[in-house]
Amino acid sequence: MAEEPGPAQPGPEEEHRDDGLDLARQLTRATAGSTPAARKRRAKRDRRPRDTQVSGAHPDDRDPQLLGSQLERLVADQGWALELRVRGVFARWPELVGADVGAHCTPETFAEGKLVVRADSTAWATELTHLAPAVVRRLNQELGDGTVTVIDVLGPHTPKRRGRLRTRDSRGPRDTYG
Repeated sequence: MAEEPGPAQPGPEEEHRDDGLDLARQLTRATAGSTPAARKRRAKRDRRPRDTQVSGAHPDDRDPQLLGSQLERLVADQGWALELRVRGVFARWPELVGADVGAHCTPETFAEGKLVVRADSTAWATELTHLAPAVVRRLNQELGDGTVTVIDVLGPHTPKRRGRLRTRDSRGPRDTYG
């Protein structure tokens, strides 16, 4: 007589226990990643950028910077260095050219190496014209060689006289008027 095949015998990996310990292990493995603590750890790990550098003991661009160094960097990036130095010269004009000349002559504009200076009388305009080479030398010491190439000296502004008492073909008020 031939034996009837019976139910399949479980292999060594598929051994069944009646106490339910194998079922509990399977459920624990299946839900291990879905607990609140595990989800929080996974979210924190996923939120962290992977390609960035971590902060170290040495200074870098992410550290707080001094205001002065940031302003210097801004001025250099924008190309404002010469303009700021020229404005500094305008502010210290009497100190650079002397108190007497500074009291009677004021700088008006600076463009492309040409400094325009206005004198309050023709006498001071003539005086500044004679002093121009020394003033150019002094300004180039402050601003850098070759920054100021020429000083254009202008005389005083003359008042415009219009009215009934004006004569035709007259030369008008002189430069020392007022």
